Amino acid sequence: MQERPGDSISMVPQGRVGLWELVRYFLRLGAFGSGGPIALAGYMQRDLIPRGWITEEEYLQGLAFSQMMPGPLAAQLAMWIGYIRYGAVGASLVGIVFVLPAFLTVLAISFFYVAYQGLAIVQALFYGIGPAVIAIVASSAFRLAKATVKTDRRMWFIFGIVALITIVSRAEIALLFVVSGLVGILLYSPPGSWRKQEHMLPGILVSVAGLSVGTPLLWKLAGFFIKAGAFTFGSGLAIVPFLHQGVVLNYHWLTERQFLDAIAVGIITPGPVVITAAFVGYLVAGFWGALTAAAGVFLPVYLFVLFVGRYIVRYREHPALKGFVKGATAAASGAIAGATVILGGGTIIDIPTTIIGIVSLIIIWRWKLPEPLLIAAAAVVGLAINR
Repeated sequence: MQERPGDSISMVPQGRVGLWELVRYFLRLGAFGSGGPIALAGYMQRDLIPRGWITEEEYLQGLAFSQMMPGPLAAQLAMWIGYIRYGAVGASLVGIVFVLPAFLTVLAISFFYVAYQGLAIVQALFYGIGPAVIAIVASSAFRLAKATVKTDRRMWFIFGIVALITIVSRAEIALLFVVSGLVGILLYSPPGSWRKQEHMLPGILVSVAGLSVGTPLLWKLAGFFIKAGAFTFGSGLAIVPFLHQGVVLNYHWLTERQFLDAIAVGIITPGPVVITAAFVGYLVAGFWGALTAAAGVFLPVYLFVLFVGRYIVRYREHPALKGFVKGATAAASGAIAGATVILGGGTIIDIPTTIIGIVSLIIIWRWKLPEPLLIAAAAVVGLAINR
């Protein structure tokens, strides 16, 4: 089989950028980068291409790969850049330092949360934060649907079915992502459209739904968050439905209140939203729980970069792969929308929380206030109401 231009990953001579120079850059970006995954990806394009550390083609390949695969986009793109420069060592070091600032921040917040959550002032703060988080999650579902589903009636059908199942069953079913992806293949990639030989896909659609975990708590945490990382299609907040089903409904590790607090912590800290996993892990099993959960949720991303990335780049135009991603992303949007309804029922409990939720939604749509600032403002309002 003859490869087309751009199909393979060319390892540029390593003298172009030093390993530790690359690591220092991603440590700074992880510590001070803000604005969400798209903004972080934009910073990488702005900073690295003019320096000659990566080419425009390599960046676009990495961005396409990160958009098509599950997992946090910015972390995946960072690991990709580390991989094409220094292989597995580069992907490992870049991934660790990019996530480390967010992990340490969440660890500190978790410590004080556990120590002081019984205080009235902390409860008052999160009384206001809860409705704002619901508004952010609802806005995320809308933006994701607008960007991916657009005017495609078939994708809106998948969106609606998944949202309805989520609301009626009051459960978020991870298998729906896979089923929706397979439906997407049937809708957008009839077998007759597949070109033989050149476009034969290897087994790159990975499922870990049947992953077995042992009885110890840390093994359960690891197994659950590995699954979560493998099913986070669409955006960082796409992990919300999966987490809610597992940590609240199945394992009863967190209450509804604690779960919303966990999402808020993921939003206000730097780095990917899925760092919420560390907060959940800390509440369940302390420091080792936080470390296990964080490692678990990023492990699929790391493995995709090392073992799947080159194939995704090579076959990214294959109709079956594109169809699977379309279906899974539509399902992610629907699951977030359904989860918003479920979570909102336990958070919007009175007139003040209703007003906070509505005003937060208006602010997000009208003025696009950064989410951490919105949560901070909602916390102040909650404190003022409950003085």
